[in-house]
Amino acid sequence: MLRKTIGVGLLSLAGLVAVPATAHADITAFFGVGQGPETRTAKGLSFGVSLIVVGFEVEYSDISAKTDVGAVAPRLRTGMVNAVVQTPTSSVQLYATAGVGGYRENSVGDTETSTAINLGGGVKMSLMGPLRLRLDYRLFTLRGNPAAKTVHRLYAGVNTSF
Repeated sequence: MLRKTIGVGLLSLAGLVAVPATAHADITAFFGVGQGPETRTAKGLSFGVSLIVVGFEVEYSDISAKTDVGAVAPRLRTGMVNAVVQTPTSSVQLYATAGVGGYRENSVGDTETSTAINLGGGVKMSLMGPLRLRLDYRLFTLRGNPAAKTVHRLYAGVNTSF
């Protein structure tokens, strides 16, 4: 009985002095290129929450219909929910991500809407204060009947944590 009381007391004390892990949130505005079937500009926004090493993010991306040589390719908009695993460092943080979501592809007279998965990774590097530079690569696999089944996206963004 005494051992049980001491055990409960120690467990209660540990619960009072333990400090929970702080959740961190960040937001990124990005600009880059998307390739598949043609190379076009990409822009978007992501919001993430993490606990030291593991987190998640929600992102929206829009890959334009115009290519850098003036040709027209399908416009691709994606919305994804991603799991993130990252290094527990502050000045340079490496991460890997995988996620699921949906896409809408618009080309002249045709629209395709379906699901997609993505894999990727990147780095966040401190600039000043809470501002960081984020460099990211994603490989999207599109379901349904898109113009290209796989799309690559590379971007640079400004990230701030709060």
